[in-house]
Amino acid sequence: MKESFIEMELKETVAFIRFNRPKSLNSFNTMLIMELLDKLKELNYVDEIKVVVLQGNGSNFSSGGDIKEMLQLKGEELFFQAMDQINELITLLYSMPKITISAIEGAAAGLGLSVALATDYIISDKNSKVAMNFIGIGLIPDGGAHFFLRKRMGESHAKKLIWEGRVLTAEQAKKYQIIDEITDNIQTSIVENLKKLENMPLQAMIQTKKIYSEIEKQNLIDILDLEKTSQWKMRQTKDHQEGIKAFAEKRKPQFKGE
Repeated sequence: MKESFIEMELKETVAFIRFNRPKSLNSFNTMLIMELLDKLKELNYVDEIKVVVLQGNGSNFSSGGDIKEMLQLKGEELFFQAMDQINELITLLYSMPKITISAIEGAAAGLGLSVALATDYIISDKNSKVAMNFIGIGLIPDGGAHFFLRKRMGESHAKKLIWEGRVLTAEQAKKYQIIDEITDNIQTSIVENLKKLENMPLQAMIQTKKIYSEIEKQNLIDILDLEKTSQWKMRQTKDHQEGIKAFAEKRKPQFKGE
């Protein structure tokens, strides 16, 4: 039986989607991305489903992209194919006519954080950590992070966060408006938020989302394309090679700006 990296459960008007690579901290490999994209495409045209909740199985939301797999994408064509899948996923998640919620436990880093940022509302456990930590391996963020962080934090704060690659506590992330809500119990908060939505005019809310996403969608697509080409360019640098080597050797990288 083929292993599935995505679990989906439908309950009345809500779809619960869970990333299912707990042993890999729910890192996003190609198969998980493809499965998630397929599930979202299915839901996109199911009118009965009004809300989509994203979670990670185990103790983490997602540690980001699967670095080991990405390192195997040696050629430009394979790399761009993988990035195009990510970009399609982010664009769909941002613009789909549903209210989307990310429920973060443990780590939400790199692409994992980008996926959360593409949703409408982010709940975080009080002990969770978030990071946009591409700088540690000499890369730039992907998954529309430049678009989403600028919207939530402003350009100045977004640049500093990306350049420093700092790991933020839930309290710090809330201060910067990266997340919307902190909780002691993630499941209780999900239930409470869903109950609130039950008593809201969801069609009107979704229509507002459609208007904003229509205004901003092309800008997001343009930024995703810039991230894709810039990621490839950075992969050719000596700093990136040093960052990967240091990561494998579990030491601090010695960057030289090359």
